[in-house]
Amino acid sequence: MTNGRRFDKPGVYHIQVKGFLDQKWLDWFDGFTILPQPDDETLLVGTVKDQAALHGLLAKIRDLGLPLLTVQRIENEATKT
Repeated sequence: MTNGRRFDKPGVYHIQVKGFLDQKWLDWFDGFTILPQPDDETLLVGTVKDQAALHGLLAKIRDLGLPLLTVQRIENEATKT
């Protein structure tokens, strides 16, 4: 079992969903970058402040009915250069 506290810090996430989101959704996704991908997929890239915020973001994706493909934590905000 890992120490969950290390995930309660800001981190950069890549979240891939099935479906097309255009730039009008920027406000809905709290400043995340929306990157259209091939095959009717969208990549959301941005910083999440903690696990509660991540769950809130995932709930928004669920509420839109978008199938979740991947969620990847890229780095801690504190380790960014």
